[in-house]
Amino acid sequence: MKIEETGLQDVLRLIPARFGDHRGFFSESWNKARLEAEGLTLPEFVQDNHSLSREVGTVRGLHFQSPPHAQGKLVRCGRGRIFDVAVDARKGSETYGQWYGEELTFENGVQLWIPAGFLHGFMTLEPDSEIIYKCTDHYAPECDGAVKWDSCDIDWPLDGITPVISEKDEKAQEFAAFETPFTKDNT
Repeated sequence: MKIEETGLQDVLRLIPARFGDHRGFFSESWNKARLEAEGLTLPEFVQDNHSLSREVGTVRGLHFQSPPHAQGKLVRCGRGRIFDVAVDARKGSETYGQWYGEELTFENGVQLWIPAGFLHGFMTLEPDSEIIYKCTDHYAPECDGAVKWDSCDIDWPLDGITPVISEKDEKAQEFAAFETPFTKDNT
């Protein structure tokens, strides 16, 4: 597994090897021991999520779970193509308020590690796109929160795309008014 830094502090790219032939490919998308051998120790994962978005331009996010149930996420695209985004929401971080976005596809197999303390969201770039992600804490509705998807100066790939947004996400608070529950040293 190849591990690369991104332009956002603590957000990492993980690129699993793929072994293919005329039948298709095999890829080990998660292996704790192999990552630790490369010097990366991630928190324990306790929940896997899988989401399908039918329409191009579906935006989900920017979501977070506040402490004591803050979630780190290991995100990949199981089918189709998505633009995945992380926004640093940790008070005291040198990259507070900055974002990192990358196209994740079934073909490229790239995964993003997004630690607790970051907002997370994505936009679909193909119909019937699927996102699959591992979480470091269970879903806790009382800790669920959202920041408006277009309030962080993210350069969403909107050329010719009309965003499809849930009512919850459309009514989310603006980042400028967001009182973050996260700090750099204690998410």
